[in-house]
Amino acid sequence: MDQKQFLEKAKASGKPAVVDFWAPWCAPCRMTKPVLEKLAREYQDEVDFWPVNSDQNQELLQELKIYSIPTVLFIRDGKVAGRMTGAQREEAYRQMFAALANGETLQNPISPVDRLLRLGIGTATTIFALQTSTWWLLPLGLLILFTGIYDRCPLWKAISSHFSGLKKPS
Repeated sequence: MDQKQFLEKAKASGKPAVVDFWAPWCAPCRMTKPVLEKLAREYQDEVDFWPVNSDQNQELLQELKIYSIPTVLFIRDGKVAGRMTGAQREEAYRQMFAALANGETLQNPISPVDRLLRLGIGTATTIFALQTSTWWLLPLGLLILFTGIYDRCPLWKAISSHFSGLKKPS
């Protein structure tokens, strides 16, 4: 199956799809497989689930620019609406399944560890910039801080949803 056939199948299904690119030899794939299958059963009325063996579909992986597994694509209206690479927590997959099923904007959730790292590094950079009068570091520190909270910021959600609705020029 090539990319065109794959996306036509996704468009023809009538439901959004979660596509799991995996391989039998991949340890992280074996960890995520039961989680994805459980969620596929929970959302079977709203979302299709397609496991794709990467070893048997190398051409499709190249066309979709999938460079590591496990990679999970979220397809809506025949287009890739989101992507998660690497093993994730069940809650992260659950949020993506739910957003896909409800027609919401897909956004990869930030892990608690990642959030703490971003907030810590951003705070340290900002404090360092203020104490040493290294003013060029201040915007960098604030930007790192923002990456730790942007997914919870209502103003950012309003702005990003406005721009995600705009069509790109052909």
